[in-house]
Amino acid sequence: MSMVRALVIAGLAVAMTSLAGAALAESLRVGAVKADITPTDLTALNPMGGGDFARVHDPIFARALYLESGATRAAIVSLDLIEVGDMTPLRERIAREVGVPVEGVMITATHDHSAPRIGEVSPGALAHPGGSESRAYTAIVYDKIVASLKAAKAGARPARYGVSRGQVDVSVNRDVYSAKGWSLGFNPDGPSDKTLWVAQFVEPSGKPIAILFNYAVHNVVTIGANEVAGDLSGVAQKYVEDGLGQGAVALWTMGAAGDQDPRVFPHIGKTAGAAERALAYRAADAQGVMVGAEVLRVARAMDDLSGTARLAVEAREVSCPTKKGVAQMDDMTAVAVPEVKLRLGLVLLGDAALTSVSGEVVTNIYARLRAESPLSDTVMITLANDRIGYIPDDAAYDRPIFEVNGAPVARGCAENAVVGGLVEMIDRNLHRAE
Repeated sequence: MSMVRALVIAGLAVAMTSLAGAALAESLRVGAVKADITPTDLTALNPMGGGDFARVHDPIFARALYLESGATRAAIVSLDLIEVGDMTPLRERIAREVGVPVEGVMITATHDHSAPRIGEVSPGALAHPGGSESRAYTAIVYDKIVASLKAAKAGARPARYGVSRGQVDVSVNRDVYSAKGWSLGFNPDGPSDKTLWVAQFVEPSGKPIAILFNYAVHNVVTIGANEVAGDLSGVAQKYVEDGLGQGAVALWTMGAAGDQDPRVFPHIGKTAGAAERALAYRAADAQGVMVGAEVLRVARAMDDLSGTARLAVEAREVSCPTKKGVAQMDDMTAVAVPEVKLRLGLVLLGDAALTSVSGEVVTNIYARLRAESPLSDTVMITLANDRIGYIPDDAAYDRPIFEVNGAPVARGCAENAVVGGLVEMIDRNLHRAE
């Protein structure tokens, strides 16, 4: 047995695990709130290359979903941001002030590259650290998240829900090999999962409350415009909210998009003129509408919504040996430590598993999770509760691709920790509910 493999097994055995218990199927209550988090001061908030955003193109938001079944409570927060750092302090605050246990809180970013980041970089994570301006903005966003969850809890009402899936083709594998070696590009023959997951919540009357959806693509269409914008995820969320009306909230969560770029990606730079920026926004609009339209189609086709739900939550941390990132952006840094924490989470909603991972997971790891999970409806929410960097599958380490170069975790740890850990969590909570 290799040293790394032994560390994985040991890590899984001693990992910090929190359980809030699994409720038997009881009446479901749901609340959802949307809050504007557009920064008013753009100084030093652009994490992609550093510096200031030039202007605001369109607003960005925090969207909070509160779930309650019996004594079990969960919260999922989607932020129109590039990434979140270690969310442990905020999750602990939410536990104190809102009453949702730490293990029941998932805070994720849409990976919008035309937006700031929040939170502190975890030791060992390869990320874009922020300065004092980022910390000030983080404090503002934290307050808005807590206020949103308080309001969502106060406004929670009886709900029916359903989980289903569709397909939309706006992503493509980006790892390309040529005579010059490996680079980022357009690889339609590479692994790419087009699944679009949709979880819908409505009042007993049918009035929409919220939709949570999940798709695997990088939100980079407008990167380089140097403007705050929602990118394709922002377009998709707005399209769904406008389509549903009645104050419904639509939350985008990113799937295993570590190796996935948008099919239409203009690659504009900071010197781009108005015409080039306009084309990028048209590309974001087109692809966002495609995703949003499929979300609405899937939601409207659901005809078997349930008013009761078995709800369970769990969280786990696994330590993996670190490796040094190479060939990354100059402003991406990592604190040199022997191990980095990988954060895993689970919200079990009936027969659907909403899992979470604190990094940018590639397609092959999610494919393995779906194959090994006891539930056919198994969703992976990435960039949740932290962002440590890329998480490639073990076989990928044979190639010097971008995701391997940007991985802070040594080969032989993360794939088994993610798949094995999440499957174990799902199994345990299913059995506890029996």
